[in-house]
Amino acid sequence: MTAKLSAYKIYNIYSLVTAFLFSMVFTVNLVYQVEILNLNPLQLVLVGTVLEATCFLFEIPTGIVADLYSRKISVLIGLVLTGFGFIVEGAVPYFAAVLTAQVLWGVGYTFISGAIDAWIAEEEKVINLDRIYLRGARIGEVGSAVGILIGTGLGNVSLSLPIITGGSLFLGLTLFLLGFMPENNFTPTKDLKTGILRNMGNTFVSGFTQVKGNKEIRRLLLITLFYGLSSEGFDRLYTVHFLKDTVLPKIGGFGSVTWFGIFSMAGTVLSITALHLAEKLMKSKLNQVLFLIYINSFTIVGILVFALTKDFKVMLAAYLLTGCFKTINNPVYNTRLNGFIEENARATVLSASGQINALGQILGGPLIGFIAAKISGSLGIFYTGLLLIPTVAIYAFSLREEKRNHVSS
Repeated sequence: MTAKLSAYKIYNIYSLVTAFLFSMVFTVNLVYQVEILNLNPLQLVLVGTVLEATCFLFEIPTGIVADLYSRKISVLIGLVLTGFGFIVEGAVPYFAAVLTAQVLWGVGYTFISGAIDAWIAEEEKVINLDRIYLRGARIGEVGSAVGILIGTGLGNVSLSLPIITGGSLFLGLTLFLLGFMPENNFTPTKDLKTGILRNMGNTFVSGFTQVKGNKEIRRLLLITLFYGLSSEGFDRLYTVHFLKDTVLPKIGGFGSVTWFGIFSMAGTVLSITALHLAEKLMKSKLNQVLFLIYINSFTIVGILVFALTKDFKVMLAAYLLTGCFKTINNPVYNTRLNGFIEENARATVLSASGQINALGQILGGPLIGFIAAKISGSLGIFYTGLLLIPTVAIYAFSLREEKRNHVSS
């Protein structure tokens, strides 16, 4: 079978379908783990820790596969592993199966990560990459919205159904890409088999030199460690807090999964609106770091209020605002970090940022999970908010330096 669609169209299809499938699965995933598997807070957090540890360990080895053999093969392997991971989780209702699923789709994610973007950059030379990525992101938002609706509908029939269906459709997407995804411009990395250690060493030294010589990069990497330490607690325990510590209003004859579909949809709309406003507010590095102080301060307040309240309306408002601010924070943080990195080691420093974040999640997740299991889920979420406080202090140092440089110039 020969490819009949352009790489640009294939990329858009990929963006739409993967966003749809991930959204469909994740809308019900945590509800399934709480209501069907009866996982306690520590187990919920350990699920995320296993996933992050898997990504941490396999990110570099799987990237080598994409450079040495084929971007397309790497993406296909990743989709197959992701699909089987979700099928295992939905079909086998045991904690061990959930952990196995995290390893499978975690490895799958690392095969896809970077490979799909490298593939489209090589295959599509006519269209500007910024336009390709922006278009893919917008199409992905549409897919996510539809996935929330479908996942919620299927979840009201059976909580495992969206997970198994999503995994099966990932395998279907693999077959589609096998036949239609072109790869005409890929050139394996020269001398990768013999020179990989030397190349990695040179790049690492270059990246380390940048980190060592730029205190703002060091501050930002320290901040991403605190992001990692705190993220698993909120992301994994908010479902338990809603289900155990408040009363979800009845919506006709539908189950609790309907509310989580509503939460996801409302969060998506709020995040899209907030990102549009944030883009207009970021005009300089001074505004950037001040904006980050506001974002992180409001995130901390939102998490603490969410953790302490049992009133559904207050809890919902705090949850949506916290998710909104966390969504805004990512691109603003990445923009600031990229502004201080030199081109020759950009990938290395960004990879270090990602792995430091993952390391924080590996270290912080079990601690927060232990507190939640031994005392209460709300207290675990509360400590999650406290772990973010140092980020505001670090940004305050950066702001003071930005102001000093602004005055001196």
